[in-house]
Amino acid sequence: MKQNIIKEKSFKFAVRIVNLCKYLSESKKEFVLSKQLLRCGTATGALIREAEHAESSADFNHKLAIARKEINETLYWLELMKETNIIENEHFESINSDAVEILKILTSIIKSSENKS
Repeated sequence: MKQNIIKEKSFKFAVRIVNLCKYLSESKKEFVLSKQLLRCGTATGALIREAEHAESSADFNHKLAIARKEINETLYWLELMKETNIIENEHFESINSDAVEILKILTSIIKSSENKS
């Protein structure tokens, strides 16, 4: 069976986001920003899964483009939480690097798919 790296990475990332948001709500009593982070951080993987069964190459590219926008928004919320001391720098660095990696992979897939069209 062929390995789907972006699918695996985005799912593991979503698990990390869920756990971070649980921590933020339970330990830091932070609910508003963590809900935003939860929404976009988990939407990325869901959109990648949707793209697997796209109806056309245009639909595939569109779903991945939305996933790229969601991971970019995730980066925004992570940066904001770091700058406002909601999350510690060490936690930020780890999860932020995963998000940047997913963003780069998505960008590469989209560009490659557009070049085939």
